[in-house]
Amino acid sequence: MPEIRAFRALRYDPDRVSRLDLVVAPPYDVISPALRADLAARDERNIVHVDLPAGEPGDEADERYSRAGRRFAAWQADGTLRRDAVAALYVHEQAFTLPGAGERRVQRGFYATVRLEPLEAGSGVRPHERTMSGPKEDRLRLMRATGANLSGVMALYADPAAAAGDLLAEIAATRPASSVLHDGVESRLWVVPEAGATGRIVAGLREAVEAGPITIADGHHRYETALRYRDERRAAVPAGADAPFDHVLVLLLDTASTPPVVLPTHRVARRLGGRVEDLVAAAAALFSVQPADRAAIAAAFRAGGSEAGGRGRFGLWTRSGGAILDARRDMFDPWLPDAGPALRRLDVTLLAVALERLAGIDRDATTAGGRVAYTHSAEEAMAMVDAGADGADAAFLLEPTPAAEVAAVAAEGDVMPQKSTFFFPKPLTGLVINPLEP
Repeated sequence: MPEIRAFRALRYDPDRVSRLDLVVAPPYDVISPALRADLAARDERNIVHVDLPAGEPGDEADERYSRAGRRFAAWQADGTLRRDAVAALYVHEQAFTLPGAGERRVQRGFYATVRLEPLEAGSGVRPHERTMSGPKEDRLRLMRATGANLSGVMALYADPAAAAGDLLAEIAATRPASSVLHDGVESRLWVVPEAGATGRIVAGLREAVEAGPITIADGHHRYETALRYRDERRAAVPAGADAPFDHVLVLLLDTASTPPVVLPTHRVARRLGGRVEDLVAAAAALFSVQPADRAAIAAAFRAGGSEAGGRGRFGLWTRSGGAILDARRDMFDPWLPDAGPALRRLDVTLLAVALERLAGIDRDATTAGGRVAYTHSAEEAMAMVDAGADGADAAFLLEPTPAAEVAAVAAEGDVMPQKSTFFFPKPLTGLVINPLEP
């Protein structure tokens, strides 16, 4: 089972940094070049200068990482970043409007450190997706330069008794240590020391999480990088040492009390040739087909994340018309992957079969991305088709993958297809930093 610990975080000192909105940033992997430039210009102390360092003319290999490390050390030396005096858990809340639905949501979890374990059978930490070598190498070089988890892994746990949810609500009723509004999402943070009056809350949260395995929702590259960094650092310390680098920063979210929002990732099929004319009719081989106009399809799939997915229900839009599709699951059986039932029943798995059978786009082509474009907006997907942008011929719209299904796939030892999940909103980088060196 996972081992959860309180820790002493590095945080921006409000006496030195009066406006958190100028120094925090989204996770590095969702920052475009234009957004990075905007964030960097807001304040020379914006965390993006460290978490996503830019190269400069004449840089030698790894110089941008070294520059980030020097900047990070300088911020600690001058008090921009201060380390909390006592070990704590950090309750985290996000209040936001659900995209496309206008519905207000509040999502709560907490930051802790989790003892690193290999991602293998029997581990207390389970993955649900494959990783790529490039991002891991980038993160490792940055971790070597900074000696810190600049942002956390997002992980899921299940607490059917709702004890953790009650404890988080109790803390959230008090005044937060910090609050910041960024891109329409209000993020609040509470420091919950493990000693003293709040010790029972820390103990209760640990007990809820440690009762069963946790599933990585977002941040697989960060987790695997932390494992490699740990192995490198263990070579320099006595055997059996329990050092900070034996643990990784994790934001823990309960799928039972406050299920995380997962936005759907719609598919836009490109360059279908003659197939596109008969696509709606051909869909009857796999689906019950209800013809629908553009407005009806948009209304059914506009509210990203507000409806539970997993029903085998899809929208299809072409320039010749559209439909709402309901999977005839027995018709999919011959082409489903050799995997556990959780993966086989996923909407994204069914759609991968449909793309191959109806549009001639096999799984390799889907993974490579050349024949399929992705978007979280149903309106954008259909607009791409209407315009024929870059060969866009058909939009396949999905409902969101339930967070509990992510955990179910991981529990069976399988990994999900590409672009299966997009957890929303992303936690901000810069609210909580975990030092990995004493």
